[in-house]
Amino acid sequence: MTQLIISLPLDLASPAALFDYVQSPDGRAVTAHASVPLALLPAQTERQGEVVVVVPARALSWHQVQLPQGSLPRQLLGERRGGRLRAILDGLLEDQLLDDPSQCHLALQPQPVTSAPVWVLACARAWLDAGLKALAQAGLVVARIVPEFTLQSLDGAVFVTERPTGAQVAGLWAPRGPGSDAVLVCPLTPAMAFMLVPPDAAQVPGIAGAETPAPAGVRLVAEPAVAALAEQMFQRPVQIEQRAQRLLQAAQSPWDLAQFELAHAGRSRRGKQLAQGLASLARAPQWRAARWSLALLVLVNVLGLNALAWREQSRLDAQRQQIRAVLTDTFPKLPVVVDAPLQMAREVAVLQRTRGNAAGTDLEGMLASFSALAQQGYVPDTIEYAANELRLTGPAMPATATEQVLGGLASRGLKASLQGGQWLLAPGGAP
Repeated sequence: MTQLIISLPLDLASPAALFDYVQSPDGRAVTAHASVPLALLPAQTERQGEVVVVVPARALSWHQVQLPQGSLPRQLLGERRGGRLRAILDGLLEDQLLDDPSQCHLALQPQPVTSAPVWVLACARAWLDAGLKALAQAGLVVARIVPEFTLQSLDGAVFVTERPTGAQVAGLWAPRGPGSDAVLVCPLTPAMAFMLVPPDAAQVPGIAGAETPAPAGVRLVAEPAVAALAEQMFQRPVQIEQRAQRLLQAAQSPWDLAQFELAHAGRSRRGKQLAQGLASLARAPQWRAARWSLALLVLVNVLGLNALAWREQSRLDAQRQQIRAVLTDTFPKLPVVVDAPLQMAREVAVLQRTRGNAAGTDLEGMLASFSALAQQGYVPDTIEYAANELRLTGPAMPATATEQVLGGLASRGLKASLQGGQWLLAPGGAP
């Protein structure tokens, strides 16, 4: 998926604030990068993919806390119990934050647990809100918010970056031994260089009596503009890395700072990511085979359903023809066949009456059907029969018994109704 990665400037309120951006077609390669004002940022299109905002390391502070049991909701970024967790974090960080917790935006590490200390990132809420609002006014819908550095990137590496005020260093420092890591992001000085990476059996300028072996395997990574200064400070070779590449790596981290007060945008972000995924599936060349397979699968299913429907329709038509044939063979004088079962029932009833046999729809048949279904001991007060309609008046029945009689008469081919205590029975039900 294509990505547009934007780093927020620290001086957002300044008219001369510059936004660093990186464009990538797949999250691995850089196709374009620059530092431009807000108005000159690339426009977001359907093909642009997701927009990832990178928060500079200088705007963040890192804190470790121990969460109490039961404080983590099932959906960490959800809105129902997020307020309770935020209140817990405010209490735990009250003495660690320089500003009031209500003025800070907080974010927990990915997949936090209560059985071990967890990392919490904090930044100025007003500054972050202003940056997101500026990007929204520019027509950019942010999909994720990530930090410039993560614990994974700082593990075993120290980064030296260029800033307008000078070089900046970022790394992990364990002042009390293993397991007590702290994240340091500060201007590069000899003291900071020694704290992060002590030299090998050498004195550090400005630090008297400093002879501490350097940790094994520590990488020194620096931007080209400050590489010489970094080599001078650390007195060892450094690995050159462009800022655009570092921003690209930051965008691939599992962190997402859109939590708590920013969690309301989660549904819209997921919807946009789904839309972006569908757009990529519809247009990306690497999905061409999948698109053809999906289209073939849909075509096969449509043809199969049509064949099944045609076969069922043919079977029903054959059954109707058989019923019509039985009716026309039995009663050849019928001119037109409209409803074969109903016409068959009527002709049989007429034949029974002409031969003196009782039919289920004459007076005797309707009385017998009603008596078989009515509750035991029920005796009607009046009986009226005229024009194939039977009217019975008698005592009221319970509701359940009434429903049972009505249903039973309908199953026997009689239309039945109860109006004002009077039963009305007539032929014509659907047996």
